[in-house]
Amino acid sequence: MKQPDLGIKVAELRKEKGFTQENLAEVCEVTPRTIQRIESGEVEPRAFTRNSLSNVLEFDLGKNDLENERFWMAALHLSSMFCIVLIPLLIWSWLKTRSYQVDKHGRQVMNFQITVTLALFVGGFCLAVGLPAGLILLDQGTGNVTLMSILALLSVMPMILIGFFITYQGAVNTIRVLTDKPTRYPLSIKFVK
Repeated sequence: MKQPDLGIKVAELRKEKGFTQENLAEVCEVTPRTIQRIESGEVEPRAFTRNSLSNVLEFDLGKNDLENERFWMAALHLSSMFCIVLIPLLIWSWLKTRSYQVDKHGRQVMNFQITVTLALFVGGFCLAVGLPAGLILLDQGTGNVTLMSILALLSVMPMILIGFFITYQGAVNTIRVLTDKPTRYPLSIKFVK
């Protein structure tokens, strides 16, 4: 991992573990200024410091990045098109300790997947309630055929819209990863931080 990603990851992990910069410096046997400079991206840590940070923060900060990092990030975003939480979860959990970028993109995709899965449950509920209600009213002869058709269409519409939204977001973010542009998933709830 290289700067500035390395510094960002060190600061993130330090805060997760409850260390101050001074505490981390003491445990790693370096000065607090060294930790400050690493976190701000000013310097590339020496091998001893990198190893100490890796051991204390329990994260591989090794010099060699993940091979084909962009491929794995694209695979994460592409898998979001299929709304199968298992695929990005497996990729993310397997590679998150080897690449800060895969970890960051994996969190984005997982948040999107969980949000969309919840939306699909709501859409499924609308479908499960709206469609049978329309058919029952139509069968009893108490309902207007046009009104029942609209009710049936409205119960199916959320599922169709969610499907288009998932496909669009997955394709756009895959292209953004491959062209080194920032990815974003609007309407995504942050479950995984």
